[in-house]
Amino acid sequence: MAARITALAAILALAGCALVDARADKREAEAIAAHPPLGRFVEVEGRRVHAVVTGEGPDLVLIHGASGNLRDMVFDLAERLSSRYRVIAFDRPGLGYSDPIDPAAGAAFGTQADSLAAQARLLQAAAAELGAERPVVVGHSYGGAVAMAWALERPEDIAALVDLSGATLPWDTGLAPLYRVNGSALGGAVAVPVLAALAPERMIDDTLTAIFAPDPVPEGYADFVGAGLAARRASLRINARQVNALLDQVTRMRALYPSLDLPVEIVHGTADTIVPPEIHSIRLARLIPGANLTLLEGVGHMPHHAAPEAVVAAIDRAAARAGLRRDAP
Repeated sequence: MAARITALAAILALAGCALVDARADKREAEAIAAHPPLGRFVEVEGRRVHAVVTGEGPDLVLIHGASGNLRDMVFDLAERLSSRYRVIAFDRPGLGYSDPIDPAAGAAFGTQADSLAAQARLLQAAAAELGAERPVVVGHSYGGAVAMAWALERPEDIAALVDLSGATLPWDTGLAPLYRVNGSALGGAVAVPVLAALAPERMIDDTLTAIFAPDPVPEGYADFVGAGLAARRASLRINARQVNALLDQVTRMRALYPSLDLPVEIVHGTADTIVPPEIHSIRLARLIPGANLTLLEGVGHMPHHAAPEAVVAAIDRAAARAGLRRDAP
């Protein structure tokens, strides 16, 4: 009798898993259909990198943050810049439509994460394939850490760096529990499919509100950015594992920042509680020789949407300092 009950429980558990997977499959297919690739694919060492290229002028690379894709940078910022720069926006490895560097990074029961250095090397090679040999590199949040790694890994292949609310220095406040769960071997196999299949739509809206706070989410942003792409199972695992591995990497990178020898512009909102400026950008500006820090009073974690003019001005300053523009302040 006990054996029959155990067998029945196993069958019900398997059926439940099948239903969860089917629901997750449907949601992922809907996200891809609603938000297909916007640009072209560049192949680097067998990995496809998704890129949007627009405009003319000095080369400028945009790198998005965690839980995102290039649509965040394309929504408004790329359009503002394309009249005087050749703008290249990338999906980071494993997010959006770019392949992970390590194929195991998005697998269930894994914990592998593509490092900042590996991501920087891949994106630099992709930029070179597109003809951008020494671009100005702009990174937001986690993308700011990738931009810093680019400057450290490929100093000859970057003209200037613009760090927007970058997570670039060690912190001691921990991470949200969901990162630890989704990035773990067991959580990646069990919790992630349930989240991908059953998370309510309002969870995405609440997350966007929290990311932008205290600034409003721009009109049309939620429909354009394709947050459902980040809610795919592989993307949830990859994103969490990248974030979980970030602290150790920026801790090691910190000692190398004083060696950087390029124009660096840092922009950060004073009301950013996700990546607090006093922990990251204010300290970073003291470590990098010649770095210029712009603090935006009352602005939150998304300055490229909340204060785009200030961000464009910082990019223009970086390009001018690198000798790429003469008409910038």
